[in-house]
Amino acid sequence: MSPALRSKAAIVGIGATEFSANSGRSERRLAVEAVLAALADAGLEADDIDGIVNSDFDATNQLDIVNALGLANIRAYATIPHGGGSPCGTVAQAAMMVTSGVCECVVAYRSLNERSGHRYGSADAVPAYPWVFGLHAPYGLVVPGEWTAMHARRRMIEFGETREQWAEVPVTFRAHANRNPRAMLHGKTLTRGDYLAAPMLAEPLCRYDYCLETDGAVAYLVTSADRARSLRATPAHIHTAVQATGAPVWYQTNWYRDSLTTGAEVVAAARQLWSESGLSPRDIDVAQVYDHFAPLVLTALEDFGFCGKGEGAAFVGEGRIAHGGALPLNTAGGLLSEGYIHGWNLILEGVRQIRGTSTAQVEDVEFSLVTSCWGAPTSALILSR
Repeated sequence: MSPALRSKAAIVGIGATEFSANSGRSERRLAVEAVLAALADAGLEADDIDGIVNSDFDATNQLDIVNALGLANIRAYATIPHGGGSPCGTVAQAAMMVTSGVCECVVAYRSLNERSGHRYGSADAVPAYPWVFGLHAPYGLVVPGEWTAMHARRRMIEFGETREQWAEVPVTFRAHANRNPRAMLHGKTLTRGDYLAAPMLAEPLCRYDYCLETDGAVAYLVTSADRARSLRATPAHIHTAVQATGAPVWYQTNWYRDSLTTGAEVVAAARQLWSESGLSPRDIDVAQVYDHFAPLVLTALEDFGFCGKGEGAAFVGEGRIAHGGALPLNTAGGLLSEGYIHGWNLILEGVRQIRGTSTAQVEDVEFSLVTSCWGAPTSALILSR
């Protein structure tokens, strides 16, 4: 997304279903519910939509949405690949569709029954790259938690990190979820002692280091900054949105690089983000960092330049990432405690922070950062007031 497009588009409507362990309805219906909620939030009608964007891995085809809502005015459409690396990339695509003049109002959606249906963490999940999967599956590295355990152990070896330090991430995010009635784990407290006593699932990762499995759907609407001024909801301007990848790259199993503790794709995304935005990490008031596994939050903070390599554990300590801290993170509870909608729910919380409507609202937010998955071709987004 070129600097010339900076703040020319805005997110003007957000919608979501409830997040649950069993939605009791189809992914198509969930997606339609989320889109209708986003339209209501913005004060727009289905006929206003002329563009549509989604991520791959979504069983709800764009034509399902077109047919269910009678979207007769679609002029452009796109699907952004690479799973959890795609969410902020869909924002970049929607913004380009609007600022180019091709579309006036773009809807983006993500729906999944990831707990009651196809579970991404199960051994029967189809690998994205079957041949490279065959190189490590025989050694017991079959599912994402086992892949990430390699990275987590390496952090311990290189930086001397402990699980006591890692606890800061899930415990803080759970506290944020306890303020958020929409969160799956609202009302379920998590102490440091609970974390340290939790059973190991893929050593050194315990139960609370893993993101949730969630049924639900999320949608948002993008239009021009000029049009946004006349709509119902407070707009969150798309200050900058970028995509990037590293090389070589294999989803979550980048063990063939010089370093196991640096994500080349995230470093590349950060370089673009700060260059094109004219900002630096010091300008960010609040952030929603993709937290599919707790230790990867530390690595992402390092790779985005919030602290030096190996300093992530110290950086998140002393309340820095809590509500009221210097850099509050994942203020709705994140993927660890609010719900796992493949990272899309982080976008909605980024918008709420700009609007001033978060349940863990940060005071006087001007710039709100959202990131996508570490370990895959990825994307990132800065929203502004």
